[in-house]
Amino acid sequence: MRVVINGFGRIGRTILRQILTQPEHRDIEVALINEIAPLETCAYLFKYDSTFGPLPYDVVTEGTGLRVNGKFIPFSSHGALGGADIPAVDVFLECTGKVQSRDIAQRGLDAGAKAVLISGPSEYADKTIVLGANEGSLGDARIISNSSCTTNAIAPLMQVMNTAFGIERAHITTIHCYTSSQPMVDAPRGDLARSRAGAESMVPTTTSAAKEVQKVLPDIGERTSVAAVRVPSLSVSSIDAVLQLSSPIKGSARDTVLEAIKQSNVIGAIDDPCVSRDMRERPDSLILALPEIQTIGNSQLRLFGWYDNEWGFSARMIDMARLLAAQT
Repeated sequence: MRVVINGFGRIGRTILRQILTQPEHRDIEVALINEIAPLETCAYLFKYDSTFGPLPYDVVTEGTGLRVNGKFIPFSSHGALGGADIPAVDVFLECTGKVQSRDIAQRGLDAGAKAVLISGPSEYADKTIVLGANEGSLGDARIISNSSCTTNAIAPLMQVMNTAFGIERAHITTIHCYTSSQPMVDAPRGDLARSRAGAESMVPTTTSAAKEVQKVLPDIGERTSVAAVRVPSLSVSSIDAVLQLSSPIKGSARDTVLEAIKQSNVIGAIDDPCVSRDMRERPDSLILALPEIQTIGNSQLRLFGWYDNEWGFSARMIDMARLLAAQT
């Protein structure tokens, strides 16, 4: 599979790190990375990462690209990558976070890519697809939104739980690490709470997952509310979900839930009393904390799970790219 990565920020760099360090991705060729930041800066930020640590390979600039562990990766620095600038590839990974029109979303296709995969929510995508939730509805769509990291954590869980028990209604709170959308010191933002220093306070706020779950699972989404609290943590987030079930749980809630999530290939589980740091670089969309399962009666269920909002989401980007390449 040949890909272009447009945008070398947190997700673009994490995708490349997984491609280069995970043996199962040796078949992926990165034909081009486009990033407007200086090449020397790209090399430095790829080599030294505050979240995942130093890359275990040499990273050097060479001409118009980087050489990583002996492998050359070409770079370009176009503000609006398109047309002849894009080599022939299977999937165009749009990771800039700046798809502001259908024309921008279309550029990869116009250059000959089989599909475009956007690394976040987008109203300009043909469809929003979350693996483990609604990939069966992909059809012949060629511009796909991979939704958000939180939606990738919530939607597969809701899908398996609805299949197993039925969900009457649900409320989910994501406890999310701070991101670049928040300032490091107090500074004006449209959302006043998000104008406060992100590494200093817990910040109640909204989340795009509230609307995204409705896109991915319309029937379940209309019965689900989602809220968020940003917390002073560098990486790994969590969801705290309370579900009102249609069918009562019979027997051990832990064993029953564990059996249900076995139907998903993107949900993991942990039985140890872990903390967020322990979940870093886990590729699962969600890792259920089994000791945290609680019930009130036999039809109200509380679930708690972790997700590495960068590593897990990037893993799904690669998985989705493979699916798109195989279907187009």
